[in-house]
Amino acid sequence: MTTSKPKTKLLAFDAARYLTDDAAVAEYMTAVLETDNPDLLLLALGDIARARGMAQVAKDAGLGRESLYKALAPGAKPRFDTVLKVARALGVKLTAQVA
Repeated sequence: MTTSKPKTKLLAFDAARYLTDDAAVAEYMTAVLETDNPDLLLLALGDIARARGMAQVAKDAGLGRESLYKALAPGAKPRFDTVLKVARALGVKLTAQVA
């Protein structure tokens, strides 16, 4: 005789749900920058933008909402000035240190 277990539904992980304060955002961005992976950087900026509200971030960056989505999409190759505008709009400062 087999007993049926209740089905557990797993939700997809969404980092934006955990980016609720500046300290969490700073820790997330620091970890991402240490990977030296530009695609991961765009993903992280997108996560933070979703956490803060895409429409407001687009406005603060001087971009259209659709342009912001396109710039942060997987495989996108946005201009560096676009990345800087988005980071500034998110209140994120990219810094350098000796490797």
